[in-house]
Amino acid sequence: MAAGITISCQHNLFPGQTPTSTSPPVLFFSPLTRNFGPIIRRKPKLTVCFVLKDEKLIDTTTQTDTQVKEIESIEEHSSAAARLAEKLARKKSERFTYLVAAVMSSLGITSMAVLAVYYRFSWQMEGGGEVPFSEMFGTFALSFGAAVGMEYWARWAHKALWHDSLWHMHESHHRPREGAFELNDVFAITNALPAIALLSYGFFNKGLIPGLCFGAGLGITVFGIAYMFVHDGLVHKRFPVGPIANVPYFRRVAAAHQLHHSEKFDGVPYGLFLGPKELEEVGGLEELEKEVNRRIKFSKGS
Repeated sequence: MAAGITISCQHNLFPGQTPTSTSPPVLFFSPLTRNFGPIIRRKPKLTVCFVLKDEKLIDTTTQTDTQVKEIESIEEHSSAAARLAEKLARKKSERFTYLVAAVMSSLGITSMAVLAVYYRFSWQMEGGGEVPFSEMFGTFALSFGAAVGMEYWARWAHKALWHDSLWHMHESHHRPREGAFELNDVFAITNALPAIALLSYGFFNKGLIPGLCFGAGLGITVFGIAYMFVHDGLVHKRFPVGPIANVPYFRRVAAAHQLHHSEKFDGVPYGLFLGPKELEEVGGLEELEKEVNRRIKFSKGS
C-alpha cells in the first residue's frame, strides 16, 4: 500500500462567516469600520487528505497486460506457421500437377511423333516403292534446323513482342505465380499450333515439300519439349527434372535465364539455350559464374 498526501487551504474573512453569505462587502477603510479596532487577519484553514494506492493491484494489472500480449504473440506466430504450411502444401500440389501434365504431354507428343515418322515412310514404301532418301534426309535435316531456329525465333519474340506489345500477358511470368499455370503459358499453345499444322500436312501428303513441312513440325515439337523441361522445370522449378539439374551446361543455361529475370543487363539474355553466349557478348560472364555457384550451393543445401 502507498499513501499520497493532498493539502488544500481555505480562507475566511471573519470567523464563523461562510463564503456563501449574501451580505454586501464592507470596506475596511470606510468610516463605519474605522473605530472597530485592528483589522481581523484571515486565518488559513488547512485540510490534509490521504490517498491510498494499491501496489498489488497495479502489479496484477501489469502482469495481466503482459500475459495478454504474450498470448497474442503466440497466436500470431501460430497463425503465420499455419499459413506457411498451407502455402508449402499448395506449392507441392502445384508442382505435382505440373509434373503430371509435363510428363503426359511429353510422352504423348514424343510417342505420336515417333509413330508419325514410322507410319509416314512405311506408308510411302508400301507396294514395293523406292525408299525416298531425299525426302527422308530433308525431313530429318529440317527437324534439326527447325529446333535450332526456334531458339532464335524465341529470342526475337521474347524481346520484340513479349516484353513490348504482349507484356500484359508475359508479365504473369515475371510475378509470383498463383496456381499451377499462368497467363504466359498461352505462348506455348500458340507455338504448338503451327507445329500441329505442319505435321498434319506432311503426314497426309507425299513429296519433298510435305516431307520438309513434316520435319519442321518435328523440330518445333522437339524444341518445345526441351524448353519445357529446362525453362519450366530446371529454371523455375515448376516440377522436378532429376539428373538434368546436374548437367553443367544446363546449369549455365538456368543461371543465365535467372539473370534475365533480375534485369541486371537490361533483360539480356532473351534466349534460353544460347543465353550464356548472349551474356558473354554484354560482359556478363562474371555475374553468370556467381549465379551458377549460388545455384549449386542452394541445391546442396536443400
